[in-house]
Amino acid sequence: MGAFDLEAPNWGRIPPVEVTGPATVGADRVVTVPTSAGPLRVSMLADGVRLRLGGQARDYGILVAEPEPLAVDVEGSPDRSVLRAGGRVLTLEHKPLAFALEREGRVVQRSPGDAHFVRRFRLPPFARLGEGWFVSLELGHASPVYGLGEKWGRLDHRGQLIRSFNHDALGVNAEASYKNAPFAWSPDGWGVFVHTAWPVTHGVGYAPWSQRAYGIKVDDPALDLFLLDGRDGAEQLRQYTGLTGRAPLPPLWSLGVILSKAYYRDSAEILAVAAEVRRRRMPCDVITFDGRAWQDTDTRFAFEWCPKRYADPRPTIEALKALDFRICVWEYPLVSVLNPLFDEMAAKGWLLRDATNGEAYRFRFDPEPFGAVLTQLPDSGIVDFTHPDAYAYWRDRHEDLFALGVDMLKPDFGEQVESRCVASNGASGDELHNVYALLYNRCVYEAAQRYCRSGPFLFSRAAWPGSQRYPSQWGGDPQADWGGLAASIRGSLSWGMTGAPYFATDVGGFYGDQRDPLLYVRWAQASVFSAHMRLHGIGPREPWTYGPEAEAAVNAALQLRYRLIPYLRAAMRQSGETGLPVQRAMALACPDEPEAWPFEEQFFCGDELLVAPCLDPAGSVRVYVPRGDWRRFPDGAPIEGGRCHTLQLGIDQMAVFARATAQIPLGPAVEHTGQLPGGIESIAEVWRPD
Repeated sequence: MGAFDLEAPNWGRIPPVEVTGPATVGADRVVTVPTSAGPLRVSMLADGVRLRLGGQARDYGILVAEPEPLAVDVEGSPDRSVLRAGGRVLTLEHKPLAFALEREGRVVQRSPGDAHFVRRFRLPPFARLGEGWFVSLELGHASPVYGLGEKWGRLDHRGQLIRSFNHDALGVNAEASYKNAPFAWSPDGWGVFVHTAWPVTHGVGYAPWSQRAYGIKVDDPALDLFLLDGRDGAEQLRQYTGLTGRAPLPPLWSLGVILSKAYYRDSAEILAVAAEVRRRRMPCDVITFDGRAWQDTDTRFAFEWCPKRYADPRPTIEALKALDFRICVWEYPLVSVLNPLFDEMAAKGWLLRDATNGEAYRFRFDPEPFGAVLTQLPDSGIVDFTHPDAYAYWRDRHEDLFALGVDMLKPDFGEQVESRCVASNGASGDELHNVYALLYNRCVYEAAQRYCRSGPFLFSRAAWPGSQRYPSQWGGDPQADWGGLAASIRGSLSWGMTGAPYFATDVGGFYGDQRDPLLYVRWAQASVFSAHMRLHGIGPREPWTYGPEAEAAVNAALQLRYRLIPYLRAAMRQSGETGLPVQRAMALACPDEPEAWPFEEQFFCGDELLVAPCLDPAGSVRVYVPRGDWRRFPDGAPIEGGRCHTLQLGIDQMAVFARATAQIPLGPAVEHTGQLPGGIESIAEVWRPD
């Protein structure tokens, strides 16, 4: 077959893989099945099945460890092979290669049953597709599918064509997103994870392919597929994060408010804002030097403070510390061709190379997003994190920043690797593009582990499976309107349904700000119940800049945020043990209540709090309250479960509910976490609905 047409492929021209010989079991308990596309290697695992075709892929550390295969029994016949292990049965049909996986008598997944008029399978169950692969899975007639990273549209991806490919998305209004993962799951009790660095395309009941099947196109020459068998979303996340890792508990201060904008132009401005925060008693822990705030735009990035504004940054840092602020600084993994560091790193082979000439690759920023909005950025080299010396150099250059008093890093970008790039490990740009974010996240997190006295913590924009081990992530650049708020909530929930427990959005929206006080208030109120909380955008995001009524409502929300720190901290400990996110979509939180699943902008915060963000300028909220006995939080008013309610909210009101049996630990009222007794989380009281 020629080029693959994503919109209307000719499936009848794609020959399916066929089994050509009997299955054998190796000493490593891996079953090898000869096929027309090379040996199929099958591992029966404690949490499902692993299927591998093709060569050996490069190891980028996506998995935390190689899963141990179980002892397996194999029965063979000319038509099929049957593998049994750990209460699971995998049946492999031979012509063509097709499968059915059962767990304790339940069919977990199988090749799809949607026949074509002239052939048994509409889509090939397994096929070699150019240099990559194609696999198709069964979809029940009403099966929802979740995950696949940070996606802004419907959480249930059925009917969608999604590409696991990281983009500088320039917003939250399309399929393109900054954080992708080829991991999806269904409440029907199955999940699929493609272990790869390469792009993956998912036709999830996508009608031009088949509305009855989930087709997966993998661009990797090696196919490495995990079929997971958790009975619900929580078990699926436990299984997936058992493979790719879970997030450590972040430092306590990171749960406080992070204040930022693009950007504080000089020392006088950032110090004036910091002083005003404290004068107005606005709860806040961190203040941010965004990119242009501390770097010279023409020569960034080289760990250098802009000499025109910060010949010596120490007095500014010390003044902010005296006001009890933690300090966040921005970075990206590109080096301007106008900085001498570009030539130094290029000479050492520490930048990605151009496949056409062998020289250091020069990335050219698209001018469209710049000009009227942002300053045009210079051509830049891209740090090659596959080179051990480049990795160590970039990691260790952070030492001086932390010694200066920096507490937190904001590793921005990471989506810029292009096809013509070549890495020192031999990877092409297509192979490296997605996994580059993981390598970048890992390098910067290790720098914080080594050199930061206040504990490692990041805000990364790009991510790939495994990035959840290096918290946290934020949701890129949303439009400052009500649609941007709604999409940001869905993006946070979708990322959480993909095994990443911590997330923050740009409260108020990043671009297109109309100085809408109501939007700002509702965004802040919703973000109180996210893992982390940052006020950020082009232009001021301080509460008082939106007027006194908005300031009062937002400050009340921020005060509640700080009181909830013990509750949020407990949810984070749970995340580290299970892979569950702090913010939980209804399909994840209510697996036995499918009538709750379509309510995709409301969510649970931890186990006990149900949050329905206000997405209507008029203050109307429609919320589905799950079955059971519920109370409004914090006033304790009863509300009937198992049905929808429409509420009308004042500007200072939120639609938050707790189970009647809930006990919510609340901390003392403080303006920053340094005021907590002993500097640690503490419980001042326990909220009970009675």
